[in-house]
Amino acid sequence: MIYSGTAISVQALEGGIAEFKFDLANESVNKFNRATLEDLKSAIEAVKADSNIKGLVVTSGKPVFIVGADITEFVGSFAQGEAAIIEWVASANQIFNAFEDLPFPTVAAINGIALGGGFEMCLVCDYRVMSTAAKVGLPEVKLGIFPGFGGTVRLPRVIGIDNAVEWIAAGAEKRPDAALKDGAVDAVVAPDQLQAAALSLLQQCIDGKIDWKAKRAEKLNPVKLNMLEQMMAFQTATAVVVGKAGPNYPAPKLALQGMQQHASLGREDALKVEAKNFAKAAVTPQANALIGLFMADQAVKKASKKHEGKGSKEINQAAVLGAGIMGGGIAYQAASKGTPIIMKDIRTEALDLGMGEASKLLGKQVEKGRLSPADMGKTLSRIRPTLNYGDFNSVDIIIEAVVENPKVKTAVLSEVEGLVKEDTILASNTSTISITYLAKSLKRPENFVGMHFFNPVHMMPLVEVIRGEKSSDEAVAATVKLAQKMGKTPIVVNDCPGFLVNRVLFPYFGGFDMLVRDGADFQAVDKVMEKFGWPMGPAYLLDVVGIDTGVHAAKIMAEGFPDRMQPNYKSGTEIMFENNRYGQKNGKGYYVYEQDKKGKPKKVVDQTTYELLAPIAAARKEFDAQEIIDRCMIPMVNEVARCLEEGIVASAAEADMALIMGIGFPPFRGGACRYVDQIGVANYVALCEKYAHLGKAYEAPQLLRDMAAANKKFFG
Repeated sequence: MIYSGTAISVQALEGGIAEFKFDLANESVNKFNRATLEDLKSAIEAVKADSNIKGLVVTSGKPVFIVGADITEFVGSFAQGEAAIIEWVASANQIFNAFEDLPFPTVAAINGIALGGGFEMCLVCDYRVMSTAAKVGLPEVKLGIFPGFGGTVRLPRVIGIDNAVEWIAAGAEKRPDAALKDGAVDAVVAPDQLQAAALSLLQQCIDGKIDWKAKRAEKLNPVKLNMLEQMMAFQTATAVVVGKAGPNYPAPKLALQGMQQHASLGREDALKVEAKNFAKAAVTPQANALIGLFMADQAVKKASKKHEGKGSKEINQAAVLGAGIMGGGIAYQAASKGTPIIMKDIRTEALDLGMGEASKLLGKQVEKGRLSPADMGKTLSRIRPTLNYGDFNSVDIIIEAVVENPKVKTAVLSEVEGLVKEDTILASNTSTISITYLAKSLKRPENFVGMHFFNPVHMMPLVEVIRGEKSSDEAVAATVKLAQKMGKTPIVVNDCPGFLVNRVLFPYFGGFDMLVRDGADFQAVDKVMEKFGWPMGPAYLLDVVGIDTGVHAAKIMAEGFPDRMQPNYKSGTEIMFENNRYGQKNGKGYYVYEQDKKGKPKKVVDQTTYELLAPIAAARKEFDAQEIIDRCMIPMVNEVARCLEEGIVASAAEADMALIMGIGFPPFRGGACRYVDQIGVANYVALCEKYAHLGKAYEAPQLLRDMAAANKKFFG
């Protein structure tokens, strides 16, 4: 053994070749934490000192290669400011450079995922051989940063400026064929041939058949384009990248600027430029929010695991009651992830609609080449449409997805409970009705939970798992397991009107309704909130959700929280409803809808909307953009704080992730709790006081007042 550490070992193979193996102790994956970097430094010194080594093959002792840097460990450095970040990056780059400068050829054998710092490690090797089971990429922009261990320096010199810009600015994971086509790897082989192929390539370098020194020199020198060619390449790329990223995501633009600045420099100077721009990105509020989201996602996964551990029931057979679009979407999602599901309705037409929805979604995947027709057939065969309860005695969980009416739901749930096994879980896909209330009609309320999917089911990642007063840990655990099996992210919440997501969304709509009442132009509000980062403004969102659905849900919320959700005025949304303007579903709401060239609804402004609003709205006036933001956001954020106060949701991380995944809260703002942290809790409470005259929804909850007094934040 040449070297043995906690993350890396080096041992001699035959013919002067050594294997440099990453295998981080007590971890399921390899990652670059401080211990790994220190080990890398020591391992490099050990191989440099061994005169018998003629070549080095870099491998992994785990199913992945290296997943990247341990962001949870390094995020502390980002809080110390740009100078500290530059110093940290420089120390890491010294280690990477020392590896790249070893006096013999190096080949990376990429057996599994190599992302971020993991792929940057591959780039310091002279050659890269990739398994067909592996994926590579530099996804750092998704965290509001970009590669900082030499990735923006080496990649353009390996695959060219155009390709490198696309890899770094998009942050996508690359499959072997794409990586080979772009020249990011030198060979792709089957997993069982990886070691042999890497060793063969290394031997050719040692034997002088391949000029590995010339290959290495390309990474150490400026990009092989003259200044005019560089300028043209970067000008084209900048327009595309800035257009796609927009003003709210600065990292791609900073990465691109750095790449242009260091393209004509040698490695040492180029790395200094990269570090400087990396530090600029790392201190942005967007990086803080997106890294925070990554960590919140980890916290949500941890919480799910904890819930799962409280039950042993496995879900092998599911059923859905109610076929329609929602039931069909649920059936499709279960079947596409391998869970057989019975779809029951009382009408053949509904079953046809549900199967049609599943077929349509699968057909699109076949069209895009993501699924073969045979696999589509297999998936559809996992959905069994039926008009009766014949096979329900073998079902492990039943998802009720009938109309949002407590009487209908109660009747359906009571009926099915008498036809199933004693341990069958019943789950209601209700969006607003109390689980504790629905459980009153059941003989086994401990087996009953809420399982709230978001529409469209196949696209929305969140599932709210709602615990009623009598729901058992076993029932919650089984439902969490099923949601994960279906490829969804479950967040467990306690019961209340609207649960978490709808409870906090409707005060946002309330803020919008009050703005319209006070003379704001609904279009102007939409534009401001879209610029703030929402995928669509509140008027447009109401049209997409369905005005009738919105009015129905708002009544339930008003009954549950009359002090702050019961308006003392007629809202514009009610006016739309009374005039049969239900939004996209019937082609007219706040906007009217025409079909675009692709057959999708396109919103068009309709003067009639203004005429309908005139009797209930004050004279039209222009509002400052910040006032529009504050008046829409404060009621939502306050309600999130109340949900934390009451224990409806267990943590700020889960609350933020639910908003990002359930209603499209702007990811670069990190969620409602991080939004408050970035404003400053005391500043936010002062903002609430400024708007307190608008009603209870604008009054800061006690939790926030206490946090402001104690100078506390939601996150660190």
